[in-house]
Amino acid sequence: MTGSFQRYLRAKRTVDDRALDRRLVDSLRTELAARAAESAGPLRVLEIGAGIGTMLTRFLDWDVLPEGDIEYVALDVQTENVAAMRDYLAEWAAERSVTVAGDEPLRLDDGTRLVTVHPVVADALDYADDHGAVGRGGRRAEADYDLLVGAALLDILDREALGALLGTVAPGGLYYFPLTFDGATRFRPPHPADGDVERRYHDHMDAKPAGDSRAGGDVLDRLHRLDGATLLGAAGSDWVVRPVDGAYPGDEAYFLRHILDTVEGAVGELGGVDGLDDWLATRREQVAAGELLYVTHQLDFLGRVEP
Repeated sequence: MTGSFQRYLRAKRTVDDRALDRRLVDSLRTELAARAAESAGPLRVLEIGAGIGTMLTRFLDWDVLPEGDIEYVALDVQTENVAAMRDYLAEWAAERSVTVAGDEPLRLDDGTRLVTVHPVVADALDYADDHGAVGRGGRRAEADYDLLVGAALLDILDREALGALLGTVAPGGLYYFPLTFDGATRFRPPHPADGDVERRYHDHMDAKPAGDSRAGGDVLDRLHRLDGATLLGAAGSDWVVRPVDGAYPGDEAYFLRHILDTVEGAVGELGGVDGLDDWLATRREQVAAGELLYVTHQLDFLGRVEP
């Protein structure tokens, strides 16, 4: 899978762009601008599960981050993702009026913002223990991040530790958890094995430590009730992948092939289902022909950690 997962992360950039709720993005932009105006120092961002850096480039493309100096810690547990981050950011910058300097840290300058990127290989919860106001072990440290970001992540993390994650955010700072999976995977046109395949695929998610095929609803409930934090907004952010004039946008055919490979591995690991081979062959033929439709239900969350 080396290299293929990083290509998948690139390919899903356009899928995520369509899915993210723009009203919450607009709210995040406004909140960050107000936060930056009140701060004497650089805006500090921690992204957990940062992958190869697609959320950072989106924030810059969409002017989500305020003008000025920004310290951006891009953390991921996979060494291969972090290793690919510099090349991805450099390629992105080369297509825009953005200069790139340094290595670790990496500095991106678009003329209005100077973003100092600190790539980090680490487990998100371990990092929160070491850098949060209150870790899982009860240790205390200074929390000074203005924004915590975790995209497509909370369905595989221990949500009992949500408070520890938010402990990395300074009082009055923000959290943004978009693309949280919430219990629906659909492929079209219909196939007789759809119900069994989709059910077993979700069963595999539920069988993982801290995994949950209905994580979005659980996160909504937890954030709504969590002491010391305010949920500012929640919205749907469904992935919808479909061909346009017989072809998929960007590299989304690869994205779909990767999804099918993931389903194959997950369902097969649980012993498979009747008709799985035919289902996979049919779906892969539909991707090649530009006929497969794919929908996944997800939720976005934006909130504030109260002083």
